[in-house]
Amino acid sequence: METPELNGSQRAILDLLKQRGNLTVPRLANALALNVETVRGHVNGLVRDGLVRREDAIRDGPGRPEIVFGLTADAERLFPRREADVLKRLAEFLRRSDHPSLLDEFFDEWIAERRLEALARVDGLEGRERIEEVASLLSELGFMAVVENSAAGGPSLRLCHCPLRGLVEATKMPCRVEIGFVRELLGEDLVRESYIPAGDASCSYRMEGAR
Repeated sequence: METPELNGSQRAILDLLKQRGNLTVPRLANALALNVETVRGHVNGLVRDGLVRREDAIRDGPGRPEIVFGLTADAERLFPRREADVLKRLAEFLRRSDHPSLLDEFFDEWIAERRLEALARVDGLEGRERIEEVASLLSELGFMAVVENSAAGGPSLRLCHCPLRGLVEATKMPCRVEIGFVRELLGEDLVRESYIPAGDASCSYRMEGAR
């Protein structure tokens, strides 16, 4: 999801929902010292952007019940996260421990859980259509994949983002898994043309047999 631009009041609403949990518009307005209708407009905009969701309705004083609002999973991603650092340290620990194979077993299982569904999606597809579907699959996994024409003449699959960058800094196992999975989905031999850990802007692969 592309993060929408937020104004100061919208960011303040998200921060307050994070700090205090689900709140009604009147309670948000009171805490932020803003007009209720102004806050309602901001909240409605955040709902449209997929950052805030309606949770329930409660009676919050006289009058009709007020809707309670809370953060969505997309909003949670706007706050600081340290999973990458922790996963990197975990990978380093496993590599130093007496059980380094556990990391390999984890990635084998991670791919196995996705293999059947992924292969079913590309079954019967050939050429450019198959490559485009593989790019779609990889984008859903966070790799921001695009299909381009390589300088050698065949199609090239470019992964613009590495969602496992922290792990890759500790072990190249995710890279080996990545290229193996892509090769299996495409049914093609691959030539790596660029590599993020080597300082390139993306990881790109050229399909030797596809045109």
